[in-house]
Amino acid sequence: MASNGSGFARLALTASETERAQEAYAALLPQHDWVPLDEAEAVVVLGGDGFMLQVLHAMLDAGRVIPAYGMNLGTVGFLMNRYDKRSAIAARVARARRWTVSPLKVEAITQDGKCHALMAINEISLLRETRQTAKIEVTVGERVRIRELVCDGVLVATPAGSTAYNLSANGPILPLGCGMLALTPISPFRPRRWRGAILPDRMKIILKVLDPAKRPVAAVADQKELRDIAEVRLQIAHDADLTLLFDPGQSLEERIVAEQFITA
Repeated sequence: MASNGSGFARLALTASETERAQEAYAALLPQHDWVPLDEAEAVVVLGGDGFMLQVLHAMLDAGRVIPAYGMNLGTVGFLMNRYDKRSAIAARVARARRWTVSPLKVEAITQDGKCHALMAINEISLLRETRQTAKIEVTVGERVRIRELVCDGVLVATPAGSTAYNLSANGPILPLGCGMLALTPISPFRPRRWRGAILPDRMKIILKVLDPAKRPVAAVADQKELRDIAEVRLQIAHDADLTLLFDPGQSLEERIVAEQFITA
């Protein structure tokens, strides 16, 4: 969901370690009276999509989430705005529109019985660790939907992440605010014709690894990986909603729509 932006009295500035991002950081530093991140009302993020995810995860881990305005110094920049060192950054942030992104809350249980809490802004993926295909039981909404999915893996993507790994695995693109999740198999062998499902995000999903000793599976939540997974339980976490800021006419929703019409 989008809403009009508003001025922020206190802005923080952070940049990835790449040469381009560090040059942009030096160029923008004199433009504004920046404050530390823990004192800021919003943060300007210089880098690519991966660095934006790092910043958002760091805020989730710290328990203090503020709006993030990204400027693309990476490759794709799907979560970012165009970088222009000549524009007044504070004015751009003040004009920006807010978009809410809801992450996934994941409980990952490893074969040793330990439970690990993870958050996924884009997607959670289960991936085979060896040459053996994975075998996974799929439960949605308290009912077992597939007793044995034989595949290279399976992922659950949010609307914000539906154009990332999910799209490359032939999953559907989901509009922001649709209240849905994409459940997408990765190279499925059985059931051969199953292409995945679009699910209401209020439903809890459980993915149980079958025969984990012979067919070990890893779980990857955005950029964090756990190996030797026994089971993952996940659901949308509206209580941990994130806010991204976009220039007028450059919203994440428009990019998600436009991605569906790219033919080359």
